[in-house]
Amino acid sequence: MTPDTTASHAGPALFALATGGFAIGTTEFVTMGLLPQIADGVHISIPTAGHVISAYALGVVVGAPVIAALGARTGRKRLLLGLMAVFVVGNVLSAVASSYEFLMAARFLSGVPHGAFFGIGAVVGSSLVPADRRARAVSMTMVGLPVANIIGVPVTTLLGQRLGWQVPFLAVGVLGLLTLVAVWFWVPPQPVGSDVNVRSELSALARPQVWMALLVGMVGFGGMFATYSYITPTMTELAGFSESAVTLVLAAYGVGMTCGTVLGGRLADRSLMGSVYGGLVAVAVVLGTFGWLAQTRPGALIAVFALGCSASILVPALQTRLMDVAHEGQSLAASLNHSTLNIANALGAWLGGVVLAAGYGYEWPSRLGAGLAVAGLVLALISGLMERRGSTQVLA
Repeated sequence: MTPDTTASHAGPALFALATGGFAIGTTEFVTMGLLPQIADGVHISIPTAGHVISAYALGVVVGAPVIAALGARTGRKRLLLGLMAVFVVGNVLSAVASSYEFLMAARFLSGVPHGAFFGIGAVVGSSLVPADRRARAVSMTMVGLPVANIIGVPVTTLLGQRLGWQVPFLAVGVLGLLTLVAVWFWVPPQPVGSDVNVRSELSALARPQVWMALLVGMVGFGGMFATYSYITPTMTELAGFSESAVTLVLAAYGVGMTCGTVLGGRLADRSLMGSVYGGLVAVAVVLGTFGWLAQTRPGALIAVFALGCSASILVPALQTRLMDVAHEGQSLAASLNHSTLNIANALGAWLGGVVLAAGYGYEWPSRLGAGLAVAGLVLALISGLMERRGSTQVLA
């Protein structure tokens, strides 16, 4: 395929990948807004229903590296189609689940394609554009995720509250089918080179900078999730929003995520590590002031928008950074990024819960999160220092 032909495919292909991201983002986050309905539907408590979220996250953590490594010899377009097919099946099974155990298994299956789809999609998207627009293309493959928080999550949450918690999962299944069609027609064939195999993908794990980038994401984003995991009670207890108005708060977060993702791609193309440093500083500042701002409704909306924006600036930068430092193992490294983000999700939610269980108010998880963001910044600075000193060697 010539460069001109590749470029002509870039726009529709990136749209197809973004559509998949929209479906994935909707199913990931809508569960958080429907925990009471899910708990009633399968006859469990709300805390137990929270395990459904963990099951999805575990699917992401397990599926991303396994699929990226074992699918190394599979054409990337074919792999994307297979991943979306599994995603559709997982969501349809979630909709028909009648027991807690069945639902847990279905949510785990739904999460398995998540990280690999975004990781491989990022590699595909970046291959369709000139080198100086790679991070921007990566951000476009991921923009469907924040847009889901503006449109997909509020709409499907409302559908779930009115028509039953199963309906959102069926709707996501339909979105997955539309993505399958779009990828089939708009993503150009992605043959793999003869030198790409399981061993070449696993070689990424022998590179110190890959591990540093993953640690930066896990620790830095842990702070954001320590706050976002408890966004509903934080908004109702601190800011005085009604539960029904929380959907507006989630939409504000989604607008912030979308702005941050688009802005992050442009900033990363100008200065990759600069956008990582700046993003972490912004997250630390936002989290440090979040508890104070959230005392009023206007302040809470500003804080939630800023949280989504600052955190999302980091995503395309970290994704591109991983692809750069992984060399032959780009698909695996890019997929692992989403595994570590889900570990950050679990870590942040747990640490935020520890703070609340200790008797502190809802303004305190964000203060803990600010500390985690600072720790992530320290790790990023160490990574940059290692690079300047030429520490790019492969581990023995």
